Amino acid sequence: MTDQGVPRAFIVLVGAAGAVVTLFGIREVASIVGPIMLALVLVIAVSPVRSRLERAGAPGWIQVAVPFLIVLLVLLAMVAILSLSTGQLAALLPSYANEFDELVDESHHWLTSLGASNDVINKAIQSFDPGKLIGLAQGLVSGVVGVFSSIFLIVVLLLAMCLDAPATRRILASGSARRPDLVEALATFARKTRRYLLVSTAFGLVCAALDVAALYLLSVPLPLLWGVLALITNYIPNIGFIMGLIPPALLALLDGGVKQMLLVIAAYVAINVVIQSFIQPKFLGDAVGLSTTMTFLSLIVWAFVLGPLGALLAIPLSLLARALLVDSDPTAKWAAALISGEAPKEAQATGKT
Repeated sequence: MTDQGVPRAFIVLVGAAGAVVTLFGIREVASIVGPIMLALVLVIAVSPVRSRLERAGAPGWIQVAVPFLIVLLVLLAMVAILSLSTGQLAALLPSYANEFDELVDESHHWLTSLGASNDVINKAIQSFDPGKLIGLAQGLVSGVVGVFSSIFLIVVLLLAMCLDAPATRRILASGSARRPDLVEALATFARKTRRYLLVSTAFGLVCAALDVAALYLLSVPLPLLWGVLALITNYIPNIGFIMGLIPPALLALLDGGVKQMLLVIAAYVAINVVIQSFIQPKFLGDAVGLSTTMTFLSLIVWAFVLGPLGALLAIPLSLLARALLVDSDPTAKWAAALISGEAPKEAQATGKT
């Protein structure tokens, strides 16, 4: 029982029901919320540029234009590379029809030698055909067209947020006396988001460059496309590496056989697992503030709510939810400890004594 006499189980159930209703409501307007959150994260990422320009005494329009142009150029470059490469992929896949048929025949003979029945093998073969691979390529191109359709909304939101950023900062500073916990929580969210993006981008670029070099040495087609994909999937926690590996591995299988596919897998494992699992966490430190379980749950929830964009923004979205619902409440330190997987400082001090 709580101090007000309301059973705690009832409060938990009501809170869970409210969360479900909120998440499904956001899912219904995901096409709007997704670009808004992407624009917010990008504005937060370039806010140090605006702060330096402000300290240098640059005019107001310079403080708005420079961060805006940085983000705009990065977005347009990414979309241009993806659109060009996916177009090349769509034109390239039909040429592998013969290789696909040979691979199917070899697989049929191998499975037969293991004692598999022909009926099972034929059903498995029917589920894989070149037409589905071509359809996948066309789906990638359609996805790029979908990105183009939302670019205008993202650009408008970016410009609006860049224009409002100085006023927003002043408003938050003026409210620090009345709502210090909320203001501090939002400031922590922005700081952790920037650090997360900085570290993830730096190591993502390293992994992408090494992946492109490895794919180029192995003569895998379209290495630049797979490098950009590796950079993008680096922002997806836990399973991003696997998502970035599957397309080039399958293309290597069609282009050079099982040996080339295994070499691609080995190269990706040597590069990405070492960097992302052993080196990157040391630099990231406590920037995320989420336990491994919460990170994986965040990926599932936000991918369900916002789709692929939710998977890319899973960590920043979870940090924002934590700031608004947990860190802004002084009585919720235990919840923050559960989310981060670290005991509160008071408990740590007690344990030491």
